[in-house]
Amino acid sequence: MKSIEVKKIITAVETSDGAGVKLKRSIGTPEADYIDPFLMLDEFGSENKDDYIAGFPPHPHRGIETVTYMLNGEFEHEDSTGAKGKMSAGAVQWMKTGRGIIHSEMPAMKGGKLLGFQLWINMPAKLKKNKPSYSFLNPDQIGTYQDKEKIVKIIAGKYKNVEGPEKGHNVEPLYFHIKLNKDKNFSTDVPLGHNSFIYLLEGELKIGSQKHNKTKNSNLILLDKGNSLKIEAIRNSEFLVIAGKPINEPIARGGPFVMNTKQEILQAIQDYHNGTFAKY
Repeated sequence: MKSIEVKKIITAVETSDGAGVKLKRSIGTPEADYIDPFLMLDEFGSENKDDYIAGFPPHPHRGIETVTYMLNGEFEHEDSTGAKGKMSAGAVQWMKTGRGIIHSEMPAMKGGKLLGFQLWINMPAKLKKNKPSYSFLNPDQIGTYQDKEKIVKIIAGKYKNVEGPEKGHNVEPLYFHIKLNKDKNFSTDVPLGHNSFIYLLEGELKIGSQKHNKTKNSNLILLDKGNSLKIEAIRNSEFLVIAGKPINEPIARGGPFVMNTKQEILQAIQDYHNGTFAKY
């Protein structure tokens, strides 16, 4: 077994998206542009409604998957396929945009605390022209492992004897949400070829067996490749563990579009403007 060690610790960058929703971005930044197959990771949230009330009005995507995980608050989703749904605390929406989708995500709350994550995953060229689809996972569909030391929510992958609901995915993802008590340990196996990272929402962690810089809230902790991940909580901590198999294809970006070539990006823009973008 090869122990997984810390490669780099990055502080998330405060920014905004949509109609001014405040968020912290950790992948899709100058320090962590692309961790194949992961294109972007945002922590969004605030206790001030003015930071999120304008939401994310209708906007397009092509060539990516978006995974939205709500921890607090409620958002309503609507898209060009006719799908609608309300996300509440603990729910997950896993959307595969494929050839193209136009969707909106708007708060279904007038106040209170909002907190959640959105992860963008690249799609291989052979899937980028598929019809869009998405799975909506209620909190009771998310796998949960709990003992006196920790709570592990399993969205994708397997921990102990508990398996997450997202199965048969081309990048074989792991997506765990963990609450770990002070001085306690969490360990799991990771496929050897996967890229992996930890996002520390709050607390402080010791990772692997080698010395590393102190971790802080809203840190992205990039990990070296290996297959044995061991984490100790220096104090009560809450964090994500995410891993996926690299796609190893060239990428071209154009805002909400991620394709393999610049020409495909220009085609996506043209399709959007001439009204053929979300036609199936």
